[in-house]
Amino acid sequence: MPKAVKFWNYGGPEVLQLAEVERPHAAPGKVVVEVVTAALNPGEIGIREGRFHAMWPATFPEGQGNDFAGYVAEVGEGVEGFVIGDPVLGFAPRAAQANFVVVGTDALAPKPAALSWEGAATIAGVGATAWAAVEAVRPGSGETVVVSAAAGGVGVIAAQLARLRGARVIGTAGEKNFPLLRSLGVTPVQYGAGLADRIGAAAPSGIDAYIDTFGAGNVEVAIGLGVEPDRINTLADGAAIRKYGVHSDAQEEAASPALWAALATMAAEGKIAIPIAQVYPLEEVRQAYRDVATRHGGGKRVLSIIAPGERRE
Repeated sequence: MPKAVKFWNYGGPEVLQLAEVERPHAAPGKVVVEVVTAALNPGEIGIREGRFHAMWPATFPEGQGNDFAGYVAEVGEGVEGFVIGDPVLGFAPRAAQANFVVVGTDALAPKPAALSWEGAATIAGVGATAWAAVEAVRPGSGETVVVSAAAGGVGVIAAQLARLRGARVIGTAGEKNFPLLRSLGVTPVQYGAGLADRIGAAAPSGIDAYIDTFGAGNVEVAIGLGVEPDRINTLADGAAIRKYGVHSDAQEEAASPALWAALATMAAEGKIAIPIAQVYPLEEVRQAYRDVATRHGGGKRVLSIIAPGERRE
């Protein structure tokens, strides 16, 4: 039988189970996708632990994962633009880590042949989030932008998108990720105590915009460096949003299949790179989330839902 990652109560990765489920079918206007790869995201940990219960309560048994890539397996009545066998990528909130997902056509985009399955699984999640964050701070040619946690899943794409706009990008990261950032044309700066001084030394003419993907006081650093609140976007600091009025644009502001298709094309053409930190079989989902929780490692962590020998590519 098909399987899906589920949890029956809040807790650590130990509550995750690989449950047998019925194979879904496509209702009118819906599409069933056989999932090849599914991304893992830090925010999913908070949902599973119950930290976001007031905002996003779980409905037990709850599923996991949002962004995925796979093949169209079934199309419902009235569906246009997709046929069985099409490679696609998309967004299925709390359902993507499964053999099959059911979505509407407004949650799907074509997967370019030249884009890896692992990279495709990240587009509708971190790719869209990075796009929204960059749009929010509006970097221009010749400006200097800081991206916190620039080697992470969102940060590494946001840094590249800002560079494509002509901006110089300074990326905060651990030293082991400096080579990755330099290879992408990003100036690396060590995170931690003294960060503001190090950024200031790297940009003596000042900082124009700041994208915070990590929290941990980055908005305060940006304010201290003289960045206007309207040129700051945070994905992880609700208190700073309320205190300073900075932006908080994320995936919801870029939930557009047309945008996903554009990002996928950019990745397929090599205009942006999507580093993959590690790929895990579905059975190792618990360990995968333990690794995600460390917030270390360059790029994205991805689940392989279909074993390599079973892929139909």
